[in-house]
Amino acid sequence: MEHFIQGLIVCFGLIVSIGAQNAFLLKQGILKQHVFAVALLCFLGDVLLMTIGVLGLGELISQLPWVSFLLAILGVVFLFTYGSQSFISMFKQSGALKESDSSATSLKRTLMITFAITFLNPHVYIDTVVILGAIGGKLALAEKWMFLAGALTCSLIWFFGVGYGAGFLAPYFARRRVWQILDFITGVIMYAIAISLAIFVVGLFEKL
Repeated sequence: MEHFIQGLIVCFGLIVSIGAQNAFLLKQGILKQHVFAVALLCFLGDVLLMTIGVLGLGELISQLPWVSFLLAILGVVFLFTYGSQSFISMFKQSGALKESDSSATSLKRTLMITFAITFLNPHVYIDTVVILGAIGGKLALAEKWMFLAGALTCSLIWFFGVGYGAGFLAPYFARRRVWQILDFITGVIMYAIAISLAIFVVGLFEKL
């Protein structure tokens, strides 16, 4: 149980931020569009990446500084780009985002976007494979499974909680100003994570 709780806490620390995944899921939840499908795909992505990381790949990558270096650089570029898009969206926001605005978005397109922000986001790999994997990868096999179970339990609760919990915020997001605030907060967080990764890159570069 100790390692289950450890996995739960470590995952919670990594997952609680308005990242690309969470921002998209939050918007889908507010719009009440394909919430279950988006939350499920986000969770399945964690199942795959966390399992790979905890069962050995994370520890292997942690021993290869150049791999972490490359992932971190890609992460910095991705996060600065996404953060910049959020700030641009904040200034270009022409009105409140209502449910009807995304009624034409098909399930297929929604899942494609979810897949992209899940698997084309280097920061996701750093969190799930590198960091979580490096921590859980040092445990004995039985302890790894408990650690992984705790992390995945956190992931399951978080994604479905955010997806369906966001629906209660819908009345507040009927105003343009609230969406601008969300875009601003998202942009600030993306920049902050990108800066922290940039510092991480400098540290790795010195070790190469």
